[in-house]
Amino acid sequence: MADPSSYRPKPGQIPDSPGVYKFRDEHRRVIYVGKAKSLRQRLASYFQDLAGLHPRTRTMVTTAASVEWTVVSTEVEALQLEYSWIKEYDPRFNVKYRDDKSYPYLAVTMNEEFPRVQVMRGHKRKGVRYFGPYGHAWAIRDTVDLLLRVFPVRTCSAGVFKNAARTGRPCLLGYIGKCSAPCVGRVSDEEHRELAEEFCDFMAGRTGTYIRRLEQQMTDAAEEMEYERAARLRDDIEALKKAMEKNAVVLADATDADLMAVAEDELEAAVQIFHVRGGRVRGQRGWVTDKVEAVTTGDLVEHALQQLYGEETGDSVPKEVLVPALPDPVEPVQEWLTGRRGSNVSLRIPQRGDKKALMETVQRNALQALGLHKTKRASDLTTRSRALEEIAGALDLDSAPLRIECYDISHLQGDDVVASMVVFEDGLQRKSEYRRFQIKGFEGQDDVRSMHEVITRRFRRYLAEKERTGEWTDGENASSDRTSGDGTSGDGTSSDRTSNDGAPTDGTSTESAPLGNTTLEGDTTGNAFAGNAFTEEDGRPKRFAYPPQLVVVDGGQPQVAAAQRALDELGIDDIAVCGLAKRLEEVWLPHEDDPVVLPRTSEGLYLLQRVRDEAHRFAITYQRTKRAKRFKASPLDEVPGLGETRKQALIKHFGSVKKLRSATIDQICEVPGIGRKTAEAVAVALAQAAPAAPAVNTATGEIMEDEEVGASGTTTGSPEEPVTAGASHERRGQET
Repeated sequence: MADPSSYRPKPGQIPDSPGVYKFRDEHRRVIYVGKAKSLRQRLASYFQDLAGLHPRTRTMVTTAASVEWTVVSTEVEALQLEYSWIKEYDPRFNVKYRDDKSYPYLAVTMNEEFPRVQVMRGHKRKGVRYFGPYGHAWAIRDTVDLLLRVFPVRTCSAGVFKNAARTGRPCLLGYIGKCSAPCVGRVSDEEHRELAEEFCDFMAGRTGTYIRRLEQQMTDAAEEMEYERAARLRDDIEALKKAMEKNAVVLADATDADLMAVAEDELEAAVQIFHVRGGRVRGQRGWVTDKVEAVTTGDLVEHALQQLYGEETGDSVPKEVLVPALPDPVEPVQEWLTGRRGSNVSLRIPQRGDKKALMETVQRNALQALGLHKTKRASDLTTRSRALEEIAGALDLDSAPLRIECYDISHLQGDDVVASMVVFEDGLQRKSEYRRFQIKGFEGQDDVRSMHEVITRRFRRYLAEKERTGEWTDGENASSDRTSGDGTSGDGTSSDRTSNDGAPTDGTSTESAPLGNTTLEGDTTGNAFAGNAFTEEDGRPKRFAYPPQLVVVDGGQPQVAAAQRALDELGIDDIAVCGLAKRLEEVWLPHEDDPVVLPRTSEGLYLLQRVRDEAHRFAITYQRTKRAKRFKASPLDEVPGLGETRKQALIKHFGSVKKLRSATIDQICEVPGIGRKTAEAVAVALAQAAPAAPAVNTATGEIMEDEEVGASGTTTGSPEEPVTAGASHERRGQET
């Protein structure tokens, strides 16, 4: 652990101005981001006697190796920059909100030609109207099922919609009256969009208008003796009222407000939020946070508001936000919320009446959530700690392996050979650091050679990052013979751009970055760490910057030997290696003839199995994706500047790739949007490409006619599933 005095700024070096500061560890990772009205006063509080600091603050400052700051003009700018950096760097000591992205929303895709209603999770998209969040997806589906009687909006996927349009037959919902079936032309796109807008209006709380309208229509139908239509309208009214009963009125005057409550102890806090729209509770969500320092309830409220509204604009930010305590100072936060909404937002503590009573209900939910979380976490933390200690004891490690990386090779009969790297920290998945590789050094099936290549490439990048950031200690050789410095593998090919399961690829390079810190609007920036200054990019999680304490390979003695040989060739001797063999679940170690056998009831073995199985899942998912992309490849993919729209235009014009191949350049130019240069490129690409293997109908075994096959090898009879000769599903059983 570092001594905070070793990187403490010199007296008078820190400005007495608003700003945002970052603490970094020895690997240059940003581990904490904070803001302050006065940087001088706030940073000075971190360098007092360690005994007087909060335990988690003490851990943070002793883990850090440097501190730097950015001066801004106003506290609102500081609030915005702090939120941006926390999202970007994901500092380990900042408040963590668990389950933030797990709540389902009812979404209406108004950005599509025929809007559809569906359940959505994750980040919000432009052009989509969201309602919720809801506690469970089934709660959304129950509500939608009732409302589709009155607002028969499309709910099907794009593939189902296209298939219905092609066949001229709607899906089951179209037959039972719960979809207006725009796919077969029962309603126009304008009429369907009007239905979707009415659905959104009802969900937004404007319910009385529709109830009164339907009641009047029911009365008119009864007077005209159209009793069947009147009965249908009666059932529609009952369905709407039943949907409304799921959200009872809790606040009068059709209030739009969010109510937030916090239950906390010394280490953690639970945040609960009720979303009230039109006087009714339309959604509920909750988080559990780790308190990294002695933060007040007002500070927790401020962090929660950042998390809740940081990416929201317009009506998504309500006119009124009710909280248990106000941030100090409250004016910058209120100004920030007003800016997000575009009109005034009231941030206050409820004192009496219905709002006070509802706040007490939210508070009870927060207390229950905190109690339940602590019960679960106590058990989980104990189990994970015991598992890591068992692994350390069985493998004779000096300490528990807090970071474990596992590698697996996947291929299909030697084709599309790929590898995966998954990361577990403190016994939990770290999906943002998952990586995947394409095997480039050779072709064919050789798991041992593939494992050697992957381990070599991964740790070459680690050494390159270590050299670039100046972490070599005295006596270490930082010369180019240890690493090429450009992240290339031993065969001279560049490391592939890797990505995680849903996170974007980190495109950072290993080249030296320009020096200096970021300054906002002409203000000055300071730093307090020895050596060269670094850019903001140095705080981002690099692809291979952080070494594990344990490398696990999916395999037995040969794979373990290959991984150990790769580390030895790179001169790395402080990382342990083991392999977990399938079937017998034996743990193999380098240079050992006999495996280590952990008890079947061992928590350590269970953790290793989870790590191994996750690496296998990640590898085989990537391999299948890569294989599917290859099967759907078209000669037109090789034409520079030819996008999907123009490819489809060519196929639609000529009917098939075969007919397009026989067309002249002048004939290709007749297609709208295709110029002569592009037509020449298309002709060259098709002339150089070999004719594709015939597509096969897996249901009948017959070869499909070329006219039935599009540019991607997809049969017109099955738009969702490309089928190519030699690509039967039975081959999945031979995947590894």
